Amino acid sequence: PVNASTRMTSGIDCLSLKDSDAKLMIAAQMHIGARNTDFQMEPYIFGRTKAGVNIFNCKKIWEKIVLAARAIASVENPADVFAIASTVHAQRAVLKFARYTGATPIAGRFTPGTLTNQIQAAFREPRLLIASCPRQDHQAIAESHYVNLPVVALCNSDASIRYVDIAVPCNNNNVHSVGLAWWLLTRQVLRIRGTIPYDTDWDVMPDLFFYRTPEEQEKEQKEEVVDQPVPVPGAVPAGLAQPVEDWGETVAPAAAAAGAPAGGVFGAVGQPTVGGGEDWGAAESWGAPVTGGATDWAASAPETSWE
Repeated sequence: PVNASTRMTSGIDCLSLKDSDAKLMIAAQMHIGARNTDFQMEPYIFGRTKAGVNIFNCKKIWEKIVLAARAIASVENPADVFAIASTVHAQRAVLKFARYTGATPIAGRFTPGTLTNQIQAAFREPRLLIASCPRQDHQAIAESHYVNLPVVALCNSDASIRYVDIAVPCNNNNVHSVGLAWWLLTRQVLRIRGTIPYDTDWDVMPDLFFYRTPEEQEKEQKEEVVDQPVPVPGAVPAGLAQPVEDWGETVAPAAAAAGAPAGGVFGAVGQPTVGGGEDWGAAESWGAPVTGGATDWAASAPETSWE
C-alpha cells in the first residue's frame, strides 16, 4: 500500500529539477544574466563571474517556471491567457506556446489601449498576461496594472519587476535562452493539465521555439537543394525504366497469345490485323469501280442541258 508520505514524495520528485533540464539551461545560457543588478532580482542571483556577469540559480529558475505554469493551468479558458512578445527573437516562441497551450498570442507591436480602452475594436479582457521582457512590453504591463491583471514575465538581472506578479529569472536577450524558457513553460503547463505524462519526454524539440534569421533559413534551403540529386535531361527515374521496343517489329502480348503474325496489331502497312480486317492503305480510288457494283458517279451521270 502507498501511504500519504510516499505520495507526497513522488509528487515533489515530479516537480523537482532534473539533471537533463539543468543541462539544457546551461547549454542555452539561460542562467547567465546581465552585468547590472536590480535590487528586486538579487534573491535569484547565485554569484558573479570574474568579468562581473551575474549568474542565476538554476533551481530558482525552475521553481518560478513551475509556479508560472500552475498559474497558467488554473485559468479555465486557455484563450484568456495572453502571451506578448514585442522583441523579434521571442515572437516565434510565443506563437509556438499559443499553439500548444491554446493561449492568445500578440507577436509584434502591442496596440495601446487593448486592455483599457473599451471603445476600440481590439479591446480584450484576459485573465492572465505573460510578457517576454518587462522593458519591451512595458505598455502592456502598465495597462494590466490598471485593470488588476496578474502578470508573468521573463526577467533579466537588470529588469525592473514593478507590476510583475511572477518573475521568471532568465536571460531574455539570448535567442536560445528565450526559446528554452518558453519551451519549459509550455511543457510544464501541458504536464499539469494532464496532456502529457511526467515520466515521458515531450516529443516536441526546443529547436522549434528558437528564432531563426532569414539568412539562416536561406542557408538551410540552399543546403537542402545541394543535397538533392541533380536530374539528368532525358534520363528515366529508377524503378520506371522499361525496355523500349520497336512497335514496327515487336509483337504485342495479346496478339502473340492469339497467334497473330509479327506486325499483326501495329505492324507495317499491308499486314493483316488481329480482327482479320483489310489494309486501309490499299483501298481503291473513288473513280474506279468498288465492290458491290458501284460505278463512277462522274462517268454515269447523264448530260443535261439547263438551257
